[in-house]
Order: sequence, then structure tokens, then C-alpha cells
Amino acid sequence: MPKTYNDLYLDGRRQLKQAGVEAAALESRELLCYASGKDRDSFYQDSRLYVGEDVEQRFGELLERRVEGEPAAYLIGEWEFYDLQLDINRSVLIPRADTELIAERAIELASQVGEGCRVLDLCTGSGCIGLAVAKHVPQARVVLADLSEEALHVARSNARRNGLTRQVMCLKADARKAPPAMLGAFYVIVCNPPYIPSGDIPGLDHSVRDFEPHMALDGGEDGLDFYRSITAHWQDALRPGGALIFEVGFDQADAVEQLMAQQGYHDIDTRLDTQNIWRSVEGRF
Repeated sequence: MPKTYNDLYLDGRRQLKQAGVEAAALESRELLCYASGKDRDSFYQDSRLYVGEDVEQRFGELLERRVEGEPAAYLIGEWEFYDLQLDINRSVLIPRADTELIAERAIELASQVGEGCRVLDLCTGSGCIGLAVAKHVPQARVVLADLSEEALHVARSNARRNGLTRQVMCLKADARKAPPAMLGAFYVIVCNPPYIPSGDIPGLDHSVRDFEPHMALDGGEDGLDFYRSITAHWQDALRPGGALIFEVGFDQADAVEQLMAQQGYHDIDTRLDTQNIWRSVEGRF
């Protein structure tokens, strides 16, 4: 019996729920839009129309791969973050909703500075945080920095996709070493570094462990290697009174606060994410 788009969407949602996918409704919709070549508005408009066999087959194949653990963002090659549509592939982490807290704070600080504000997104990956700042603070100038050439390729693509190339530049940089002198100084440095302890990586969920880049996950023996290096070596990249904002793991806020205090940062502030986890640590230098 022929199925409508809404029938397929509901079938997909049910299968994903049964597989333990938290965002089953969102992912079913996104996979069906991708399989049918529709945007969201067209999907909702056509929800009562019958679906061709080719679309139903493609959707079924995508669902099967998702149920087996492959993340939806990698299946469709894009994901949404803070009102941005971003290209995503397996060389970068998938942007998480919790990271929007970090982006929101960076946007707030950059807006306060206004004209001439320079912002650095260190360990940028897809560029999601820095590009969110560039979009919402048009007077800001943003540098996206990462050690991975593959990640920088994705970040550049995302800057072009979102019409932000005039505000944004990409730069190869190792966060564990002192910044290059030519980089200059910033009012805001925001960083979502690798922070998973090396020994915890084998126990991560299959969808993370086997698909997302370990280079962007592994934070060393205790998960704090990047926080040590950045707090110790990147002060010269901050303007006087500038802010350094970190995303941290669920149990790392206290340790990162101590590292920042030991290196002379002050006005240290920690913030909760939507799951009531201490997710953001910020300090001034």
C-alpha cells in the first residue's frame, strides 16, 4: 500500500525511538528530507502526498545505517547549529546543542565590544562557534584556527555557504603550542578542545567512538591536556581584559577553573548547559 511522507516520517521516528535515538523525531525528518531532496517547508507542505518507491527505498537504507549507529549528520552531510546550516563530514565533530551555550556567550561579549572586535575560535572543527559569532555580530572579525587541514577545509566551506567570508579567515594552528606572533590579539578566544580522557574513548557510544574523529576527542590521560596548554601559552593572544571561554566535559569545570586561576586568569565564571551540567568556564586575563 502506498505511503505518504507523513507515514514514512512516523515509521522512521518509531524505528529510531526503538533503537534508542534521543532526537528520533528530528532525525527522522532530516533523513526523509535528504532522501526526498526536499527542504523542511516542502516536506511539511507535501506531508499528505504519496511517496515514490525510490524515495522510500533511500529512506529505508538511511534508517538502517542510522539504527546501526552511523550519525545522521554524517549520513546527510550537514547539520544545523545556532541558525546556521553547516557542511559536516567525518573530519569534524558534529555540533552539539550544548555548544550553543558557548557560542551565545561569545556573541554576547563580542557584541559588547562592537566595532573592531576580533574573535578567535580555537580548535574550530566545522567552524560552528566562530561562524555563529560572525553571523550575529557583523562588526566582528573572526579567525577559525585548527591543526587539522581537513577540518579547516570544512570550516572554509561553511564560511562560504553562510556568506561570511568577508568577516572570517581560517588559519592552521596547534593549540598545544604558543600562538604564532602574526596572529595578533583578540578580545575573545573561544575554544571547544578535545577533552575526553584517552582511556575513556574505547567506552564511548558506538556512534561517537567509531565515526567521529579521535583527534577532536582525545584530551590526553586526564582529558585536560589542551586546557593546560592553552591557559599557559595563549595569554599573549588576548588583549588586556580579554576573555577566554572554554567548553568543558561534564566533570571538568573545577579542574579547568583551577588551571585558569594558576595561570593568572581572574573573574572566572562557570555556566550550566541545558542539561544542568557545568559546561562553560570563562576567565579574563
